Amino acid sequence: MKCEELRNLSKEDLIAKVASFKEELSKLNYMKHAGQVDKPHRFKELHRNIARIKTLLNEKNISKKG
Repeated sequence: MKCEELRNLSKEDLIAKVASFKEELSKLNYMKHAGQVDKPHRFKELHRNIARIKTLLNEKNISKKG
């Protein structure tokens, strides 16, 4: 996902996205150990998306405090 798309979402939506990305990541890890991963590049995408969302959540928390 692009950062611009994520900035328009609410805090609750971002938290829900992180949860869904983590769930997908755990499923991919399970498939990796079974040797059935079709899209190995998806690991990198999911990790980056989770990091982007956590950064945005942190920015929103800082802006509310300051």
